[in-house]
Amino acid sequence: MKTKGALLREHNKPWAIEEIEIGDPKAHEIKIKMEAAGMCHSDHHLMTGGIPMAGFPILGGHEGAGVVAEVGEGVTDFEVGDHVVLSFIPSCGKCPSCQSGMANLCDFGAMLLQGEAVSDNTFRIHTAAGENVYPMTLLGTFAPYMVVHEASAVKIDKDIPFEIAALCGCGIPTGYGSSTRSGDVRPGEDVAIVGVGGVGTAALQGAVISGARNVFAIDPVEWKREQALKFGATAAFASVEEAAMSIAETTHGGMCQKVVVTVGEVHGKDVDSWMGITAKGGTCVLTGMGNMLESDVTLNLAMLTLLQKNLQGSIFGGANPKLDIPQLLSMYKIGKLNIADMITRQYRLDQINEGYQDMLDGRNIRGVIRYTEEDW
Repeated sequence: MKTKGALLREHNKPWAIEEIEIGDPKAHEIKIKMEAAGMCHSDHHLMTGGIPMAGFPILGGHEGAGVVAEVGEGVTDFEVGDHVVLSFIPSCGKCPSCQSGMANLCDFGAMLLQGEAVSDNTFRIHTAAGENVYPMTLLGTFAPYMVVHEASAVKIDKDIPFEIAALCGCGIPTGYGSSTRSGDVRPGEDVAIVGVGGVGTAALQGAVISGARNVFAIDPVEWKREQALKFGATAAFASVEEAAMSIAETTHGGMCQKVVVTVGEVHGKDVDSWMGITAKGGTCVLTGMGNMLESDVTLNLAMLTLLQKNLQGSIFGGANPKLDIPQLLSMYKIGKLNIADMITRQYRLDQINEGYQDMLDGRNIRGVIRYTEEDW
């Protein structure tokens, strides 16, 4: 079928809305009519080259929700009309990682940036000229329709607003899980959240819900610091340097048992400053993405050893997509998790560049693209 999508044809150029052709679902695939797509910083990394896809053009978007429009052969868990969230980490349930309880490291993840469907290693999306299109993390939510493997979709209750559901494809479980799973925040612990955009605000809520004593929010944008206080932060600071003295005073020199780093772009030179506000025996969870081509890190290895600190990487917050996405949405339904106030603005697909500029300017916690009849 013919539709449209937001494509990148080279680095550091704006998104362009172009006609694309979406193939029919093959075995174990489903076609989805998209309703909403979240605008995550990771898609901006596609533009800058920080996340290198296997080729161009790239169809962006890895956070979204919609309705099943068609199912392929062998699909048993979904039927037409089901509401689904797209998980940017597929979960096959059969590989060694899934079976060992690490579904966020599913073996299908090895193909996330290749653009080829995991079902048969062919391309499902083409331009009007017939070029292969490389969808972000096997999805491409910046289009009104998509065809994905059933491992990349999670069925949800039909009474959940699509814009709310969309954020649970990446930002909510990634942030919340960074505190509750990767960070294992315990009641009474002191926690710092570095960067309080969409992922950071979810991490902040995870720390609060887990019973953290103090939650220190750190972000250079004043408006985001104000929002962090509304979401439960006990104090907010513009920089790690500004926060360090107050954290030391509040914790009587103990610092934070858990530090969760959810900045939009990680730089190796900053790692030691994050470790500096981490307590003895504490854990610094690195959730934000750095450039895949950079490998230099500033870190005092002696202090890492002598104070027995942990530097923990985290993808998807250590979450199990099929389990955690419905669970987080159930928490939203009973008022335990505030997702609605994280959505700052909604945009049309053709406003995508405006939306990303708002993100870069610090005007959004999360922007969401909403599809309408004009798009379908």
